Amino acid sequence: MTRVALIGAGGHGLSHRRVLQRLAGEGRIEVAGLGDRQPVPAHPDAPLDGVPFFTDHVELLSVARPDVVVICTPPHTHLAIALDVFAAGADLLLEKPPVMSLAEHEKLAEAAASSGRILQIGFQALGSVALAELCAAAPAGDLGVTGAWWRPDTYYERAPWAGKRLVDGRPVLDGALVNPFAHALMQALVIAGDEFRPVTMELERYRTRAIETDDTTFVRLTGADGRRITVAVTLASPVFIAGEIRVGEAVLEYPTDRLRLPGEPGFRHVPGRIGLLENLLDHRRDPATPLLAPLGRTAGFTAVAEAIVASPVPEEIGPRWLTPHPDGGGSVVAGIDSLVREVADTGRLPSEAGVPWARPVHRVPIGGVPVR
Repeated sequence: MTRVALIGAGGHGLSHRRVLQRLAGEGRIEVAGLGDRQPVPAHPDAPLDGVPFFTDHVELLSVARPDVVVICTPPHTHLAIALDVFAAGADLLLEKPPVMSLAEHEKLAEAAASSGRILQIGFQALGSVALAELCAAAPAGDLGVTGAWWRPDTYYERAPWAGKRLVDGRPVLDGALVNPFAHALMQALVIAGDEFRPVTMELERYRTRAIETDDTTFVRLTGADGRRITVAVTLASPVFIAGEIRVGEAVLEYPTDRLRLPGEPGFRHVPGRIGLLENLLDHRRDPATPLLAPLGRTAGFTAVAEAIVASPVPEEIGPRWLTPHPDGGGSVVAGIDSLVREVADTGRLPSEAGVPWARPVHRVPIGGVPVR
C-alpha cells in the first residue's frame, strides 16, 4: 500500500489531512506521517489516530520513509523541501504556487527529472470537469476574468508571511491574484491553450490597507498571437462576485463549476472535480493516466507571478474612496464590484478608463513562456 506523508499539516494543511483520512479509510493509502514546525491539534474530520508527528521534515522523510509526500508550507519554502523529498526517493504533490521564479521552476523540473520522481502541482481547479468541457469546446477570442471577494483585516494576520513582500529576504507570493485568485489565473491560461504564450504584462496593483502587497489587482496579458487575457480581482468588495472566466460567448464560473457554452440559454452546474492526490496515485499505478497538473503546465503562471512580485509596490487607494464594510473588519472600495466587471469585459484597465484613484499602468515583458 502506498505510504503518504504530509509536510505542513497546520492551517490549510487541514484540507489535505481530510483527504488523507478519506483515502486511508478507503484502503487506498497508509498515512506514514504528519509534519509541521508547531504541534497540530487533532480535528474531528481528520483525527488520523496513531500517525507519527514530526517537527522536522528531514526527520519525517528518513524515519517515515513515505512513497508520496504532500507539501503544504509557505511558498517561499517549497523548493528546498521539494528537493529533500526527491532526494528521499518520494513522489510529490506540491501546493500552489509551486515556486517563486522561473529559475526555481527550472531547478525544480531538473530535480524531478533527474530523480525520476513524479511531481504534481496543487492547482486543484485543474481537476474541474467543467474546465475540461470548456477547453474541449475550444472557444476563441480574448479572455476576461473577474472576482470580487472580501477579506477582513484579520486575514492578513493569519500567518507571518501574510500580506508581506519579503520573508527572510525572499519574495512572498501573497497578492490577490497570485494567492486567493491563483486558480482563476491558472485556469484562464489553460483555457487560452497551449499556443498562448504571454509576452507582455500590463499591471495595476492597489492596496486598501496597511499591507505590503496588493488586495486589488488588474492585469492584461498579451500573447505572441495578439490575444489578451484581462484579469480584474479584488479582496475589498462589499458585493460578492464568485468569479467568472469569459471567452467569446462561453463563461465559466470557476469557483462553482457552473458553465455556459455558446448557444446555451443559461448556466448549468457541471459536477465533478478529480482530486489531485488521487490523480497522482492513479498515475503511479498506470503512467498512461495523465497528470492533471504537471509542473510544465504551470510555467505560464510562474512567469506571470514572478513578474507581479517583481513589480513596483502597490499604490494605495486613499480613504476618500473607501467605505466601512457592512460587517466591520476593514474597508471596501466603493463600486469595485462594477469596476472589475467593466475591466474584464472591455479589456481597459482602470487608468485607461478614467477611474479617479487609478495610477499609471506598469508594463513589462514576461518572456513568452508556453503553458503545456
